[in-house]
Amino acid sequence: MGKDRVLIVDDEWNMRNLLRIYLEQAGFGVREAASGSEALDLLRAGAFDAVVLDVMMPDMDGWQVCEELRGFSMAPVLMLSARSDTKDIVKGMKIGADDYLPKPFQPEELTERLRALIRRSRQARLQAGHVRKLDMPGLTIYPEGREVLVEHTPLDLTQKEFDILLLLAENEHRVYSRDMLIENIWGNDYAGDYRVVDTHVKNIREKVQRAGLSYTPIQTVWGVGYRWHRG
Repeated sequence: MGKDRVLIVDDEWNMRNLLRIYLEQAGFGVREAASGSEALDLLRAGAFDAVVLDVMMPDMDGWQVCEELRGFSMAPVLMLSARSDTKDIVKGMKIGADDYLPKPFQPEELTERLRALIRRSRQARLQAGHVRKLDMPGLTIYPEGREVLVEHTPLDLTQKEFDILLLLAENEHRVYSRDMLIENIWGNDYAGDYRVVDTHVKNIREKVQRAGLSYTPIQTVWGVGYRWHRG
């Protein structure tokens, strides 16, 4: 099973960097957004297991982001704020936040609260019978369980291979360039060879073929990038 993916949303670079260090040391996969609008774009483009959301931001505050987010995602939201008024906490809960942590805080409390939120979210979906899955011909993807089945047989994918497969499957009518895949999967600070995307796509294709899938689920759009292909 891959790492739980957390989106950090804060307009201050120092705070984002500090949160990223805390969460990566605790074993989370981390993406960052410097504004509310950027966060919503990232959340619409890919799945996250939780969101760490600062309240005070200039373009859209945390309340607005959380309220709009709840229109299309049930990812657990942990709100951060220097304000600890009961009114603020109640306001956050009313618009869909799952927890509220006042600044300053201890790194251990942040990481344990996130783990608890993700665990409760998964348990609630299981108990409600709402286990999300993407069904394709001969292929089933369980995003929360990070599991892929080819004709009911589990497919052994690396973390990055699964992330690429899921991102394309969830956005099957969208073409992703290498740059876009690098930004979504590896992050903005990736400094390696962008051909790593081609290598991962090649590995995915080989694995699904060996597993018996009769078509390749990732189609090359020449000169542009890759997109999902339904068999």
